[in-house]
Amino acid sequence: MSREAAFIEGLRVLAGHPAARGLADDAAVLTVGGETLVLTHDMLVEGVHVLPGQDPADIAWKLVATNLSDLAAKGTEPVGVLLGHMLGADDERFLGGLAEVLRIHKVPLLGGDTVSGGPPRSWGLTAIGRATHCPVPGRDGAQPGDGLWVTGTLGAALAGFEALRDGTGGGTGADSAAYRRPVPLLAEGRALAPLVTAMMDVSDGLLLDAWRLAEASGVSIAIDTHAVPIALPDRRRLQALSWGDDYQLLFTLPPGATPPVPATQVGQVEQRGFVPMFVDGQPVANAGGLGWQHD
Repeated sequence: MSREAAFIEGLRVLAGHPAARGLADDAAVLTVGGETLVLTHDMLVEGVHVLPGQDPADIAWKLVATNLSDLAAKGTEPVGVLLGHMLGADDERFLGGLAEVLRIHKVPLLGGDTVSGGPPRSWGLTAIGRATHCPVPGRDGAQPGDGLWVTGTLGAALAGFEALRDGTGGGTGADSAAYRRPVPLLAEGRALAPLVTAMMDVSDGLLLDAWRLAEASGVSIAIDTHAVPIALPDRRRLQALSWGDDYQLLFTLPPGATPPVPATQVGQVEQRGFVPMFVDGQPVANAGGLGWQHD
């Protein structure tokens, strides 16, 4: 078990409120009066989630977009965000990127906190959304016979990371945009929410996130890796499916259902067998090496 997984197991003892969903999901779902709110919090750390010295405008964009992606997987309408910012010499650039991403997605800044520290620097964001469909989709609803689907193309963020790291994108080129400035699929999530049996975003790699969906739902998932559209040469297919940062939507639909958004069926949900996952017919007994984990 990774350090991250072990720590989360400890937190589950404290997270007894039903809104926490047993910490087995990407967001909390809280009913307040007649409204259902969805709350999520993600962090970025310099040298881990973003490159050292990366443009602060891009960091601000990614911080907001990754949190909005969690809201997208719940089919929500964003209500606002709370920012945790570590001060630095380039705060004006950060403010510019923050203003841009909030304007484009029509999300207000509601508050937050600032601290001094680093390097490395870190940033946190809490995003709040309003559910547009109840029950709010989670990871735990996949049923045997469902199809496993994913939006978009996988591996684009890895290609973008390499372009930015190696300087081939000049720091701002389109070939690094998928890594620098991911796009949360908010409209797609709202369209899918009434139809899916389970849904999450692909942040840590398709293989690892599908494993997590299988575990939460108590099913086995069989994935056909060759069915997945990728943005890298075919020899790097497994890298594309395990690197993460793509922020596409991974979801299950009942047999015969057709998604209302562009998506590709990449697998099948089966009765829980002796392992949670089969990749190209081969059983996978543990999550090690499937995707990004904090070890």
